[in-house]
Parts: sequence; C-alpha cells; structure tokens
Amino acid sequence: MISFLIFISVFLFMECVTWLTHKYIMHGFMWYFHADHHQPKYEHTFERNDIFFVIFATPSITLFYFGVQGGFNYLFFIACGITLYGACYFLIHDVLIHQRFKWFKNTKNKYLIGLRKAHKMHHKHMGKEHGECFGMLFVPFKYYRM
Repeated sequence: MISFLIFISVFLFMECVTWLTHKYIMHGFMWYFHADHHQPKYEHTFERNDIFFVIFATPSITLFYFGVQGGFNYLFFIACGITLYGACYFLIHDVLIHQRFKWFKNTKNKYLIGLRKAHKMHHKHMGKEHGECFGMLFVPFKYYRM
C-alpha cells in the first residue's frame, strides 16, 4: 500500500516539478534549448527542446537502478511515478497537442480539448517572457468552458 501511495504522490508531484521547471528553467536560463519549440513550424524531426526528454529521464533511470538494487525499495516506486508522468506528458504534449504523431486527431473529450486550448495560450507568446499555463495535466478550468 505504501508503495502505491509513493507512486501516486510522485506522479501528482511531478506536475508541480513540471510547472516550476517549465517556467523558471525552460523559460529561464535554458531558453536556448526551448526556444525552437515556440516557433510555428519545426524544420526537423527533432528540436533542441527534445534534450529535456534526456534530462528528465536521467533521474528516473538512476532511481530505477538503485531501486532494483535495493530490492525494489521506495526508489523504484518514485521512478515509476516519474516514468508514468513522463509517458502521460509525451502522450498529451507531443501526440495530442503538437500532433508530432497523428494518433488522437479528432477527440471530443472536454478535458483533452481544454488541455489543447491552455497549451495554445502558452504558445501564443513566442518569446520567453509573458508566458502562461506552464503545467501539463492540470490547467485552469476556464479552458474547459471556452
């Protein structure tokens, strides 16, 4: 039971980590890597912004290693929470919102439509200043009513 609580807590906490990282790191001192993501069209299959996938996967991989070495201890379940959030982030951000893969093109789900609207508002700002909606899975309710 405690393992499941760790897993779910970490998954939910990752939204806070994402918001803070996106606002203060990606739109801060690492803007160089994130800037191409705010351009209307991608010139290549990959963006400089994709480096964040590697950066965010590294702690999870490390925690998996030490969690397994420790007999599937709490570190393993922390890594599971981070990994599930990363998978959800990929499906929401890269697949649903930016359509880098054409899997969920015609959704009628109000939650998913709200996520797309909120992220569209984030991308209306081409520079690193004046951004909004830095999270991914939890967005202000106003975007569900629009």
